[in-house]
Amino acid sequence: MLQIQNLSAGYAKSRVLQGVSLQVGAGEVVALLGRNGSGRSTLAKAIMGLVAAQGSICWHGQELLGRSTFEIARAGLGYVPESRDVFPDLTVTENLLLGQKPGRQTSRWSLDEMFQLFAPLQQRAKVKAGVLSGGEQQMLTLCRSLMGNPELILIDEPTEGLAPQVVAQVATFLVTLKTRGVSVLLIEQKLSIALAVSDRCLVMGQGRVVFDGTPDALQANPALCQEWLAV
Repeated sequence: MLQIQNLSAGYAKSRVLQGVSLQVGAGEVVALLGRNGSGRSTLAKAIMGLVAAQGSICWHGQELLGRSTFEIARAGLGYVPESRDVFPDLTVTENLLLGQKPGRQTSRWSLDEMFQLFAPLQQRAKVKAGVLSGGEQQMLTLCRSLMGNPELILIDEPTEGLAPQVVAQVATFLVTLKTRGVSVLLIEQKLSIALAVSDRCLVMGQGRVVFDGTPDALQANPALCQEWLAV
């Protein structure tokens, strides 16, 4: 589905990605691991056309580099940014409905299913998103992206700063995506969650992919974990 070759990207005169190559297959959950500053978020932004990049990003054989973000989203990619970016003056329901994309096939995901995934959203359906808690805003952002019926969803740090109960709900959400066949590129600091839900792990360091393998293979390599993941 997604194939990235020799991707470089950055901000102003600072190059963050140093020739990244990776792929994500249909229905595959890939965890993108690494310390802060390793380039993971920049990679997600480059895929979505939010930062200038050089190299190749192919989606179903079609080049995405040079396309606008809305074109990339309409092609079937969803994006959950670390900043969440809800529409604060719109209600929960209005935010969810805005996630629907014109021109896409009938969505596999309904409004009722979003409320089943995260019961607090149904209880707050008519409340403006700006007054939600951080955990509720994260739930809303995850579900809003799903309403666009993505084939692949990029999720950046979905459990950061959340209470343990909400973290558990997000983990269940990720498992649901996997069982429904949605491909996921997951940026996550909590190794326990990343290793539990992923089919494959990529470790980034200094703007490059330094490991690509199964969760078991990663856990069996303590020297690599110490060098690139330990804080």
